Amino acid sequence: MPQIKSSILSVKKDAAVRAQNFATKSAVKTANRKVVEAAKAGNADEAAALLTEATKKLDTAARKGIVHKNAAARKKSRLAKKVNAAGK
Repeated sequence: MPQIKSSILSVKKDAAVRAQNFATKSAVKTANRKVVEAAKAGNADEAAALLTEATKKLDTAARKGIVHKNAAARKKSRLAKKVNAAGK
């Protein structure tokens, strides 16, 4: 553990930010999983509704810098493909 006061505060701050980032990542993963499950079950309407929620969460994570913007776009695209396939 650091001895310098500013370093001690920095460690506390880093832990708090890491916890927030972890919560956001977890919410994104949960939203993605729900979309995939609804698509596999063939519930196109439910999957489409869940896709909008997952998209919002991914956009928020990308805006905060938790997920790279291109990674967020890639994940949204892949989810949309699954939802569209379920609707056919």
